[in-house]
Amino acid sequence: MADEHHDDHGNTLSAWFLTLSWIVLWSVAAVFIVLGSSLITWTAIALVGSIVCAVIAGGMKKAGLGRKTPRPVPMTREEWERLQTPAEKVVEKAEKVVEKAAEAVTGSGEGKETGKDDAPVAATSK
Repeated sequence: MADEHHDDHGNTLSAWFLTLSWIVLWSVAAVFIVLGSSLITWTAIALVGSIVCAVIAGGMKKAGLGRKTPRPVPMTREEWERLQTPAEKVVEKAEKVVEKAAEAVTGSGEGKETGKDDAPVAATSK
């Protein structure tokens, strides 16, 4: 899910309008607050302006300047697990094919694999 890519994510006129208008609104409010104006007044002005801009952006979206298709819904855990089961089977089959190929290369499995010893390890006691 993290590797999903949405071509229209944030690339609509209504999204850009809303983002830029909020940046401008809150920057202007911040400048006036820093210059000593009333914190409550400029925060209220910025909040009301943000709501107005959100309503305008919603109208732009309804007018066709927003996302054209509905946002994709993420898979549930059950759906994801259902898709993983066939993938696990494919991995198991691939591992078997690799083992058979390795046996064919080493001489049809007649000899022992190198680096392994079947002799039991003696326990040491002190």
